[in-house]
Amino acid sequence: MDDQLQNEVVLGVDTHLEVNVGAVISHTGKFLGTFAAETSARGHLELVEWARSLGCIRRAGVEGTGTYGAGLARVLREQGIEVLEVNRPNRSKRRLRGKSDPTDAENAARAVLAGEATAIPKSQSGGAEAMRTVSVARRSAIKAKTQAINQLRAILVSAPQEIRERLWKTKAEKCVAACADLEQLGTTTVLMALTTTLRLLAKRWLTLADELKELDNTLDKLTSQFAPSLRQQFGVGPQTAAILIAVAGDNPERLRSESALAALCGVNPLPASSGKTIRHRLNRGGDRQGNNALWTIAMVRMRSEPRTRAYVERRTTEGMSNKEIHRCLKRYLVRELYRVILRDLQVAGSTSVSSGCKLIQAAIEN
Repeated sequence: MDDQLQNEVVLGVDTHLEVNVGAVISHTGKFLGTFAAETSARGHLELVEWARSLGCIRRAGVEGTGTYGAGLARVLREQGIEVLEVNRPNRSKRRLRGKSDPTDAENAARAVLAGEATAIPKSQSGGAEAMRTVSVARRSAIKAKTQAINQLRAILVSAPQEIRERLWKTKAEKCVAACADLEQLGTTTVLMALTTTLRLLAKRWLTLADELKELDNTLDKLTSQFAPSLRQQFGVGPQTAAILIAVAGDNPERLRSESALAALCGVNPLPASSGKTIRHRLNRGGDRQGNNALWTIAMVRMRSEPRTRAYVERRTTEGMSNKEIHRCLKRYLVRELYRVILRDLQVAGSTSVSSGCKLIQAAIEN
């Protein structure tokens, strides 16, 4: 056992689209070398074999485990190596040491050795990852659909008066329907171009509307399967449930407490005290989609749930503003929904590590 500890090395990887650069240091911090490998299954295995040729590797720090480093992280876990998420070095260190791929890889390894890198990356292998991918497509479809109707209305505003009065409708559906089957508006170049543009924008809007219906149905099925308890909570719909499950991930042993989930969603107040001034400031970090999901749930409860409405009235009489009350509610929501999310992920069988399952069970019982 002592020989293994003496021979232990730490791997750090700077990930890219086509090439991953790895660096290995000893357990005492001695730099042992670097290696560049392609971002393919063969390249990932070559990088692992090279690292093991230098010693016994148990831990690896990888940059971008959710993007370029996702494939490598999966291979490392399959090889029995603990993977830790490493953030890029801060700017002050980069100014002192410079910037290069081998340097970044070495910094990643040293962050693991020093205990600075402790974040466990998402496994991306279950229902949470499925909800995340659907939610990404849904957000882009909503954005494109909104852009299409805005462009259509902008063109109608500057169109000839008789055409504007004929096609302009207050409701988007009626406006699109009037333009979708539009016949030729005239024989001039401008009118012919106007006809084609309005028709294409209307058809684009209708296509995106159909896409959104399909994506919403998919999210409804996924959340009903993987998050039934969360869906039963007041104010939680398919979209907000999918976002919160995706934020938690398929291996929620990453989140050791409800305060960790609050920090991940950016709803934990940060201390900003100095001298005799004791105060906290708003956290503008974290996953903004998760923050928005909590904002939506809190808004629904503020409008419709008797318990929350009573809380809002009490805090208002104490002098708190509506924004401050909303921020407090988001933090309370994390406290309430944390165990519900863990329970759903446990029932769905999304966690496969025994220690993670024990942690989840302990959080639920407490």
